[in-house]
Amino acid sequence: MTAPFRICFVCTGNICRSPMAESVFRSRLAEDGLDGLVEVDSAGTGGWHEGDGADPRTVAVLRAGGYETAHTARQFHPSWFGRLDLVIALDAGHLRALRRLAPTPQDAAKVRLLRSYAAEAADKGADQAHGLDVPDPYYGDFAGFEECLEMVEAASDGLLAAVRTAVTARTVIPARASGYDHRRLAPGPAHPQEKESA
Repeated sequence: MTAPFRICFVCTGNICRSPMAESVFRSRLAEDGLDGLVEVDSAGTGGWHEGDGADPRTVAVLRAGGYETAHTARQFHPSWFGRLDLVIALDAGHLRALRRLAPTPQDAAKVRLLRSYAAEAADKGADQAHGLDVPDPYYGDFAGFEECLEMVEAASDGLLAAVRTAVTARTVIPARASGYDHRRLAPGPAHPQEKESA
């Protein structure tokens, strides 16, 4: 059986932005029928809130949007890179910190900015675009959390499309991989042309 595609969303303390992204993306996966093929979690670059739940304002905006709210904060560890396919940073500071933590260049290449998957980033170049941060709402008011949720939702659509493509490439077996060789067919009407499965 193919191993699941694994994604970890990372912000600073794992109580605001990354649990929001985790919850939204898990919902998107379920809607798309990919929840059994993709595993999603989240973490923080620091361990200040380890063991805590999400910020009450995060819980409130998630609940209002119809998303799951159960969460326990934890810190990201470099040893996780080996089992992850994507590490999604919520802002450029997290992107730089995670790439510094990566044990290999291949692991560093797994780190991407969430909003690089948003439609407005398409013309700028993924991960190189300025202004693609999901801003930290922690020190602001409730409206900042609502704005973060809107940004996360918009970027999640593009991320879902990318993950769907990656998962399909890993799980679909090409027709000829089964050992069937179409060249062995004798020509003529006795062997009508067979179509490969999609």
